[in-house]
Amino acid sequence: MKLGLLAMSGTRAHNPELTAMGLTLPGFVERNRVIASLPSLGLLTLAGLTPDSVDLTYVDVPDVRPEPWIPGEFDAVAISSFSAQIKEAYALADRYRALGTKVVLGGLHVTAVPHEAAAHADAIVVGEGEPIWPRVVEDLQRGGLAQVYDSRGTRFDLADSPMPRFELLDIDRYNRITVQTQRGCPFDCEFCAASIRLAPGFKVKPVDRVIAEIRRIKSMWPRPFIEFADDNTFANKAHGRKLLRALAAERVRWFTESDVSIAADDELLALMRDSGCQQVLIGLEAPARGPLEGLERKSNFKARQLDRYAEAIERIQSHGITVNGCFVLGLDGSGPESFEDIRRFVLDSGLYEVQITVQTAFPATPLYERLRREGRILRDGAWELCTLFDVNFTPSGMTVAELEQGLRDLARQLYAADVTQARQKRFRERLRQARRSRLVEREERT
Repeated sequence: MKLGLLAMSGTRAHNPELTAMGLTLPGFVERNRVIASLPSLGLLTLAGLTPDSVDLTYVDVPDVRPEPWIPGEFDAVAISSFSAQIKEAYALADRYRALGTKVVLGGLHVTAVPHEAAAHADAIVVGEGEPIWPRVVEDLQRGGLAQVYDSRGTRFDLADSPMPRFELLDIDRYNRITVQTQRGCPFDCEFCAASIRLAPGFKVKPVDRVIAEIRRIKSMWPRPFIEFADDNTFANKAHGRKLLRALAAERVRWFTESDVSIAADDELLALMRDSGCQQVLIGLEAPARGPLEGLERKSNFKARQLDRYAEAIERIQSHGITVNGCFVLGLDGSGPESFEDIRRFVLDSGLYEVQITVQTAFPATPLYERLRREGRILRDGAWELCTLFDVNFTPSGMTVAELEQGLRDLARQLYAADVTQARQKRFRERLRQARRSRLVEREERT
């Protein structure tokens, strides 16, 4: 059997003005482009569970071209897509089915709206893929594919994770490769559409399995750049320390996402620095208390940390780790003044890098369900707007037009070349000062 693993990788702003702006402003949608260029770890992981008797091909599909184009001929295909490109994925799936090719769809979007996805597939995978993928492949081989494979009632232990088939990649096409060290997040933010929507809860992968994956990548790329595909890598600090101590011997550079609490742990920050951490993305969301109140459904952590934001950024960056501060525009409780608040905070805090996105109501998230009840979803099922840069809801404190204009204006202000260079120069100067201070303290102790 010839099986194609097709990753729909061409995410972009739906609004053509935003797309054009992204081509002229340094840094704008840069993180979005990085995400779009990452290989699909989910598909590579399923490949690791596929018998050697299956002829596997991995394909990145940045865009679906006019009919009758397809990215290869296969007996069956498994397609993975972001919500923003799911309609293109459906179109591609329909083309394959018309040719007699079996189509399997799965992932976050399919789990969110399974009945929609089922209309474009011979089979859908709902929930985590690992517990049921071997059965999917077996059914494909014997010609008895079921319509739905649902793992949501099965608890999957990351200790049983397979080795992803990184060797399927054309490694020269990527500037970083993803590795997962945990799944889920204890905070459960209302707007979050990440792995917690596949399976509730939070779990970690054993450190030895993480290191084994990194070593497999190193066998193809001697000194790789790793992106940890986690929602919150250091939510479990004990696991994080164990991971960092093992990682220090691997001589890799890496990026991850975490929360601001890491700033209070000097030992953890030192371990991050010594193990090759280049940057950490932190969801600050807003520099004002109102929009942060009630953002997490299980706690009010970010609102309680607000007064420590500036100090936290300074402490993390003093270790030589750059902070990419992420802000969400259009949160409930924020009005037109919020754009200037963010601009001022970014400049005053000394952030090395900044990411601004629009609050996005992704399918089946608590946010989407609440806004739909309130009649604030602009067009139900308009998944092409789920890009993080397009507006798909009516904000509470401003108009849709004000939010769209505020994003464009703030992007011009924050991502202008001179502003970006000034932020990065300030980081380097403060880092030199911090290193001198630590050297003086060390000499005084001796």
